[in-house]
This record gives sequence, structure tokens and C-alpha cells, in this order.
Amino acid sequence: MKTFCFAVSAFLLASGMSAQQGREATPTNSPAQTTVKDVWSIGIYSGPSPFQLSEPRNVKNPVLTPADVTDFPVNIVAHPFMIIEGSRYYLFFTAKNDLSGEVSGIGLAESSNGTDWHYRRIVLKEPFVLSYPYVFKNQNNYYMIPEAHAEKFVRLYRATEFPYKWTYEKDLLTGDTYISASVAEYAGMWWMFVGRLGNETLRLFYAIDLKGQWREHPLSPIVAKDPNIARPGGRAMVIDGKLYRIGQDCEPTYGYQALAFPVTDISPTSYKEEAGVPLVKATSRGWNSDAMHHVDLHQLGDRKWIAAVDGKGTITK
Repeated sequence: MKTFCFAVSAFLLASGMSAQQGREATPTNSPAQTTVKDVWSIGIYSGPSPFQLSEPRNVKNPVLTPADVTDFPVNIVAHPFMIIEGSRYYLFFTAKNDLSGEVSGIGLAESSNGTDWHYRRIVLKEPFVLSYPYVFKNQNNYYMIPEAHAEKFVRLYRATEFPYKWTYEKDLLTGDTYISASVAEYAGMWWMFVGRLGNETLRLFYAIDLKGQWREHPLSPIVAKDPNIARPGGRAMVIDGKLYRIGQDCEPTYGYQALAFPVTDISPTSYKEEAGVPLVKATSRGWNSDAMHHVDLHQLGDRKWIAAVDGKGTITK
């Protein structure tokens, strides 16, 4: 991911602008707007099905940019995961500074309608790099499995005060580098799709219980030496009784597109999936002109879906 000019963040912070104010039209007596290229930011898509997504007319994307993060200097926001509870929407995302090494945390934004978002604060930070905050609910508890690609474990966190306080529970996997662990409960089992460094390999693990013993599937890796389909790219979904894993296409460029792969057979001894169905792709213009590599889907009603997505492109402030 390319770097973001900190001048934009500094300007917004110094002027006291909020995330919403930062998106208002510039008055004629104000300084000229600043255009910054190669920025990772977050947007909202919607559609009548998971496979018919587009930018809604009532949303001004991107809804979150690095300049909106006010308590931690970052040049990247990406990998949004959404929780919807009643009339409240919660968005957890990677907030990263990679200008000199890598420093990151997990950020939180909130909304009352899924359209207008307000940054709150960093809710999880560790001495190591965090990203891809896979947040989900199970048995009335909220859990998060963030990526820690520089370490050799997959960690599980539990919300002790949702959405702001998170506590380390246990390591689910150890012994390797793990990229973007994505879990799903399906057919009476827990399944974990997880990549390795290099974006060419996808491993599969399973467990009877989320906090139980995780075993590697005998057919793992289920993807080997294929950067077009290996790396996870969002929340695994059960749609009309069928499990879909979300993956990203890293060729010919990183973040080329995100796809949903229908899983046709999954058990502790078998695994089959069909070709990926495209979900989102770079648009060649604006905030997501260069790349899109993440989708988090949620059904709001009959023929009504919302998705948190990310993209890299040009932002004007």
C-alpha cells in the first residue's frame, strides 16, 4: 500500500473538522481543496443481492479516510467489518501507519443509519501490528480475530464492554504466519480460512467449538500457488443455506477485485468449491480507482443488502 500525505490529516486536525465536516463542500473563501492519490479508505455499497452491489446514491463515499482518525496518526484505513445491533451500526477497521515500518491499531466508527459515519477511537492496540479485525457475535458474546501477520499466532479477543473494550482470550492457532483468518460456523462445525505470507496459499482448519482444539484439514492447503484466489477478503457468509468464502484477487495487481466462492462440499475429510463470483472491483475513478480488496456483507431485509468495502484511489479534501 502506498503512503498518504500527512499534510491532509494535520490540516483537518488543526482546523477541528469532524469526519462529516471534512466531506462538506469547500466555501469560496476557504483554501483550495487538496487532492491526494493512492489512499486506502472505506466506503459503503448496497444492492438487492450480495452479487449486485454498487454505490448507493445517498452515501458520499468514502465514509472514512485516514484523516478521520483523530487519536492516532495513520495513512491507511481498510478491512472494515460491521456489526449491526438494532438501530446502531458499528464499523471496526484497520488503522495503520506504514510510513516508517508498521504501526497500527483497530479503529471504530459508528452510525445510526449505515450512511453517515462518525469516528470514535482506537479500541485495540498491541505491541505488534494489527489489521483485518474479524468481528462476530456468538452465544451473546462479541469476538474479534485480528490479523497479526508479523507474529506466529491467531488470537481471539472478547468484548468485555462492547464496542470499546476488548480482552485477549486465547490463541486459536500457533506456529506459522497467518493472514486474514476468517471463521464461520456451518454444518455443526467451525471453519477457519487463513492465508500465508505471499498471498498464494489458503489453509483450512476446523473445530467443534470456537475455543476448542483447531485441526488442519487433511486437504489443506485448499489453494496453493494461486494469487488470484488464495487470500481472504472479508467475512465468510451463509447465503440461502450455502457457505461462501470471500477471497481477493491479487493479480495482476494487489487488490484487483474481491470474489465470493460457493463451497459445495465441506466436512472434516472433504472440501470443494466453485469458481468465484465477482463482488467488487476497482472503478478507475475517484476514491476506489486503483483497488478494492475487501467486502463485509449484511442482509437488512428482503432484497436489501449493505456491504462495508475498502478501496485505494484519489481523495479530495
